Amino acid sequence: MGNHTLYHPCLGGTVGREWVAPDQDMRNYSLQKMKDEVQLTNLFLTELDGKKERTFAFPCGDTEINDSPYLDKKEFIAARGVRPEMKKINEIDVYDIGCYGINGETGQQMIDLVKEAIKNNTLLVFLFHGVGGGHSINVSLEAHRQLLYFLKAHEKEIWIPTFIQAAKFITKEQNGQP
Repeated sequence: MGNHTLYHPCLGGTVGREWVAPDQDMRNYSLQKMKDEVQLTNLFLTELDGKKERTFAFPCGDTEINDSPYLDKKEFIAARGVRPEMKKINEIDVYDIGCYGINGETGQQMIDLVKEAIKNNTLLVFLFHGVGGGHSINVSLEAHRQLLYFLKAHEKEIWIPTFIQAAKFITKEQNGQP
């Protein structure tokens, strides 16, 4: 399980962010409050699964409080941002790994992204919020199923690790470790 904060604070006050409640608006957070929330979430997750190594996912892709980065890199193996990008191992910043937010794409559109990643030998991360309904950012169950069938049919060509496994591999490769 990765850390995504306890209350999912995001920067409010902009177009498309009207849903951000004042208590979860990062404009109302201090740097210390955000760091405390991230650390508390790590404690909760450790109580749930007993693991100490974590990855982080920036809520809404917001990485700073009052122009200061809030992530303590010593606490995490890697972090996921929100830029839609596929990079080769030597180009990846493990503390801001890009991803493709999926919202209404078809199974074929997602499969095409996988094919592009295979062709270019790049990392591809999908960001799903809802599958089959129940969330305003959603992909249909059928589209998701098509993607999973494709991945299963090509499992010998595609490595599908956990986020932490991928981040550790990337770090080792970038450091020239076997």
